[in-house]
Amino acid sequence: MSYLTQKTIKSKVLFSGIALHSGLKVNLCIKPAEPNFGIVFKRTDYKDNNLIYPNFLNVTNTMLNTTIENEFGVKVSTIEHLMGALFGLGIDNALIEIDNEEVPILDGSAKEFIEKIINCGLEVSEAPIKVIKINKEVKFSDGNRFITIEPSTLSLDIDFELKYENQIIGNQRNKVKVFEDDLTNVFNSRTFCLFEDVELIRKKGLGKGGSLDNAIVVNDNKVLNQEGLRNDKEFVNHKILDCIGDLFTSGYRIIAKIKCSQGGHYLTNQLLRKVFENKENFSILEIKEKNLPHTLINRKLLKSIA
Repeated sequence: MSYLTQKTIKSKVLFSGIALHSGLKVNLCIKPAEPNFGIVFKRTDYKDNNLIYPNFLNVTNTMLNTTIENEFGVKVSTIEHLMGALFGLGIDNALIEIDNEEVPILDGSAKEFIEKIINCGLEVSEAPIKVIKINKEVKFSDGNRFITIEPSTLSLDIDFELKYENQIIGNQRNKVKVFEDDLTNVFNSRTFCLFEDVELIRKKGLGKGGSLDNAIVVNDNKVLNQEGLRNDKEFVNHKILDCIGDLFTSGYRIIAKIKCSQGGHYLTNQLLRKVFENKENFSILEIKEKNLPHTLINRKLLKSIA
């Protein structure tokens, strides 16, 4: 089994649940796809013009989620957890059929996406994978918030920090090597909000499907969810999950070092736009097993990246 060739899923995987922001019931089906197909969303509630590509240039909204839209105004929102799961599992090709505008939130993390896809199994092709290699440092900032990306050798490192006045969330920071580390805590970490922000979110027409079943809610010095937190850094780990999912709107896995402070969907999307506006900033490499030394082929890194 080659880890340096493109992968899809062995058979279709079904998900059903409530959408976080619309509050509507939604059904989603991930189907296998041929090599070089990529990740494509299909709105089955539309007969025509219903394909949406999760590309950073198609991102039209980054307020509390990542929304993609095609040229006909057909949208899919809250794609980031599913995209993070696909990135983490190394799935290059899949058709994602969805019967409403928003991906189901499930438990607020990528946990169920990961588990069901793993249970389904992966199909490995003979087509080589492609990766994006960052050649130059690029930075995007918004006040005190910033995100940077710079060259790396063979890894994707994400160094992320949160700064909240709330004493439960506080200042959290974590650094992960996406292609090497055990990312269970990242994939299992749920979306979160402050209790005092719930009303404001709903006044904006968002969070209609939110509950303690799919989000962590923090009120002063207390986590309102009965089961508490899943890991000590669940807040920042969820932000890393979001970041991974948003990075996959680049189209391929990325080799780079990323550092982010107080970021989110907007900063990651703006960074990608800035990177790809100049061809000197990046290279797209096709990785073929015969081109790599034997010592690299056997590295766990390349087992994960493929």
